[in-house]
Amino acid sequence: MSEKKVVVLIVEGTSDEAALGTIMKEYFSNNEVQFVVVHGDITLKDYVSSDSILKKLNEQVEGIKSRYRYKQEDFIRIIHIADTDGVYISEADIIEADVEEVQYFEDHIDARNARAIIERNKRKGSILYKLRKTGKINKIPYRIYFNSCNLEHVLYGELKNYSDEDKQILSDNFADRYDGKLGEFIEFISNSGIAVEGSYQETWDYIEKDRNSLNRHTNMNLIFE
Repeated sequence: MSEKKVVVLIVEGTSDEAALGTIMKEYFSNNEVQFVVVHGDITLKDYVSSDSILKKLNEQVEGIKSRYRYKQEDFIRIIHIADTDGVYISEADIIEADVEEVQYFEDHIDARNARAIIERNKRKGSILYKLRKTGKINKIPYRIYFNSCNLEHVLYGELKNYSDEDKQILSDNFADRYDGKLGEFIEFISNSGIAVEGSYQETWDYIEKDRNSLNRHTNMNLIFE
């Protein structure tokens, strides 16, 4: 039986946990922080749709519950951190190109199969809309926060395809940089250069417009308010 309450953090990869883990544990030091690493973008998994996404996320929470023998009332908050991956840009900004993997730029996406990316964006967009309108998962307060175009873009300032090894090195360095410096991290993530101003609803409205989902933006600062 845990006396501390549990905060669940859902992230895409191990490097996300490495970058943010010590920061989140320091901020939520009065609670237990449990990371769920979904190994990829859960909104793009083959088995996920806007109809099934809440069930799939609840399964992740149930996994933690059974592993650590928590009770339902132990959970106080679910924080989901996701990349936007340029999901809201117009179809005209998705360009067919001779590339091995999808390339992201602040004004367009290059892809070998533009139609596949257009379809992906529609699917992911509908799932993200469902999630941002969802206030609770199995009665636990839930919110999804975005990094645009992705976490590396926001934290490290460059939009490129990093290898898993590069991501791990960068995230370890980032964690070291802000270890024990929670205030400095909050200042960094709240900087007007990257933090979208406004309420939770307003930040999501903003990221859905124009090419904002490719530009360097986040609303993770709202986690700390």
